[in-house]
Amino acid sequence: MSVLLDPIYAFVFLGLFSPGPNVILLTASGARFGFQRTLPHLAGVVLGVGIIAGLTAFGLGAILIAMPQLTLALKGIAAVWILWMAWRLWSSEARLNDASDAPMTFTQAVLFQWLNPKIWAVALSGITLYPGGFSPIGEAVRLASAFSGINLGVCIFWTAAGTLLTFLLTSPAAWRIFMRVMALALVAFSIMLFV
Repeated sequence: MSVLLDPIYAFVFLGLFSPGPNVILLTASGARFGFQRTLPHLAGVVLGVGIIAGLTAFGLGAILIAMPQLTLALKGIAAVWILWMAWRLWSSEARLNDASDAPMTFTQAVLFQWLNPKIWAVALSGITLYPGGFSPIGEAVRLASAFSGINLGVCIFWTAAGTLLTFLLTSPAAWRIFMRVMALALVAFSIMLFV
């Protein structure tokens, strides 16, 4: 199979480009803090997603599937964290310069991927539906590079889109509506974890 024709690329693009916690949070952060201040968050998402995808090739995903109690616990932790982030968006003010109000850090974004159920679902589906036939290390490199490489473009797009939205969010009312829509999208995603 040619690397350029590997169907994993289209699958990963569709899986990561569609709305989920990363897309929502990067769009909101781009709007709230601007593109440059969101770069550590963006880089953490790209690296964290690649790590998760690579680890699924070593069977970590199979462990989650085999242990439903662990999966349920991770979903519960993820739901609480996503709801906390939704509350922060709901109650946020437009582009504060307060040092206590900052975008997600690189480390926080990497760690969030461990609790991001969408990333686990896309990575598990990718390795199951589109195996490359490589050794575990080869599969890990294949998945990690596909996920991180494609996700870099996806994250840049959504962060830039959020940054461009600031031109439309010129009033406090418009800002509040946008952030509350982003918060409600996160709440909806946290509910979908258990459906």
